[in-house]
Amino acid sequence: MFDRVADAYDAGRPSYPDEMYRAVIELSGVDLDGATTVDIGAGTGILTRALRARGSHVIAVDPGAGMLTRLMSRSGSGTPAVAAVQGDGNALPLGDGVADLVTYAQSWHWLDPVVSISEARRVLRRRGAIVGCWNLNHAAQADWLAAYEARLAAEVPAYWGPAVEQWSVPPIASAFEVIEERWIPWTRLIGIEDFLLDLRSHSYMAALSPEAADALVERRRAELREEFPEGVLSVPMRVYLAVGR
Repeated sequence: MFDRVADAYDAGRPSYPDEMYRAVIELSGVDLDGATTVDIGAGTGILTRALRARGSHVIAVDPGAGMLTRLMSRSGSGTPAVAAVQGDGNALPLGDGVADLVTYAQSWHWLDPVVSISEARRVLRRRGAIVGCWNLNHAAQADWLAAYEARLAAEVPAYWGPAVEQWSVPPIASAFEVIEERWIPWTRLIGIEDFLLDLRSHSYMAALSPEAADALVERRRAELREEFPEGVLSVPMRVYLAVGR
């Protein structure tokens, strides 16, 4: 599914704030510098590149050939290369005890909640940790953003997000015996066109026909340009971070 929107995903999805990486070190007890990290569902490498820039030796795993192609095309942009493996987080093509960290950035909820964690434990070393993180719009902090999400919920059949009453963060915490959770607020300043690229990168948009997706994006563009004529959005965000040891 995400191979169809690899370019939009890479260009539009946000990176993570520095505070998240400090929290990962604090909660996991693993120093990113020198750690071997398996990044599952690595996509185009947003987390992968950030981990590598902080000194981790990263093995990026993703089922999508298109996503990994994009990741590898970017891996030499200012950071040393990473290892990329096409594979499934439910059946990792890796040996036992090879990693200090296993990370899921916006990805664990696509996997089997029991099997994926069992596989993560298998490839971890004894004092390793599992990290799940999700960058989320904090719609409750801005009326315009809440209205934007509500319009998406009304118009996109597969929409899943804060405008749906049953929506919640993925239940990764229930998969651990020892778990630390943290919410990390931050603000994203972004131009309207990049914000719309982020919209295109979501699975509920990829499920639409290209014509329907184009029409919806054009409606959102007109609305945002009217509300923000300067063309820049201040988007309240928060990272949900869960670390299991």
